[in-house]
Amino acid sequence: MKQEKIFEWFLRISLSAGFLSAVADRFGLWNKEVSAWGNWEAFAKYTNTLLPFLTYNLASIIGGIATFLEIVFAIALLTTFKSQLIAKCSGFLLLGFALSMTIAINCKAPLDYSVFTASAGAFVLSVLVKNNSVKSIA
Repeated sequence: MKQEKIFEWFLRISLSAGFLSAVADRFGLWNKEVSAWGNWEAFAKYTNTLLPFLTYNLASIIGGIATFLEIVFAIALLTTFKSQLIAKCSGFLLLGFALSMTIAINCKAPLDYSVFTASAGAFVLSVLVKNNSVKSIA
């Protein structure tokens, strides 16, 4: 049981840090040497690359929604509020990113950035949380 709790929190913290790091990059909070985007405009262009069937403005709005969700999920993952739901939603958000990257760019991009792995980790977290809550009730 203790080992499962350690793994659960490792997943919570690493998923949260990944979300917050990406958000910080979009707002130019990382040094240019380590940034993927470095600012919102570059991120919006990238989002439009992943969603080429949308206009730039609409892709920017979708990017804003994704960014908002990443902030909410990052914070919620560090609490015990609705953990199973938040973990599943995080998994689906990451899976959406991974599939968009695969379709719009190639399969190498989400593999290099471990987006499928992060998505799988979020889904595993949802199971760990469920199992741990069942054990604590019993």
